[in-house]
Amino acid sequence: LGVAYSDPIADGEIIADAAKIALDQGVDIYNVFELLARVKTKKALVFMLYYNLIFSYGLEKFVKKTKSLGICALIIPELSFEESDDLIKECEKYNIALITLVSVTTPKERVKKLVKHAKGFIYLLASIGITGTKSVEEAILQDKVKEIRSFTNLPIFVGFGIQNNQDVKRMRKVADGVIVGTSIVKCFKQGNLDIIMKDIEEIFKK
Repeated sequence: LGVAYSDPIADGEIIADAAKIALDQGVDIYNVFELLARVKTKKALVFMLYYNLIFSYGLEKFVKKTKSLGICALIIPELSFEESDDLIKECEKYNIALITLVSVTTPKERVKKLVKHAKGFIYLLASIGITGTKSVEEAILQDKVKEIRSFTNLPIFVGFGIQNNQDVKRMRKVADGVIVGTSIVKCFKQGNLDIIMKDIEEIFKK
């Protein structure tokens, strides 16, 4: 579940525009919490958001609130490992996974350091840059997945640059899971819920 933010530095034009539309209509973290309180599901729920939203709300207060609403993990794209200690402590206290992000360009020794205390799954960034850009060659991803697996048994999910069903099928051969953002946001431009769901199902069909 992505949360709109005014300065989405890791996101491309499509998600940034969607965030602006949401913010212009008054959507904030409190609205998102109200929505989640009405959601009844047994599926794992993960927040993808920017650190300033958490910091402004209060670290412990935010983590405690998300736990009460069924969130099991947080993805924070711009938060570096070196600056994450305070949030890690709160996440451990409430048993929420702070997801580790690894890029295809991350050096091997840093990968080892990053995944040592990772929880939940590893988020492997398949493109260099912002969301919605083209992913790197499959062979490069395969090598990176192999490298990560040498340090951890956690599942590896690939995201950034996964644009269509063909990409999803390719990535399923490489990793344990696939994360799609920009293409799903594109689907919502259709307006009609039935068409939106059909288009999303098309992206993930086997």
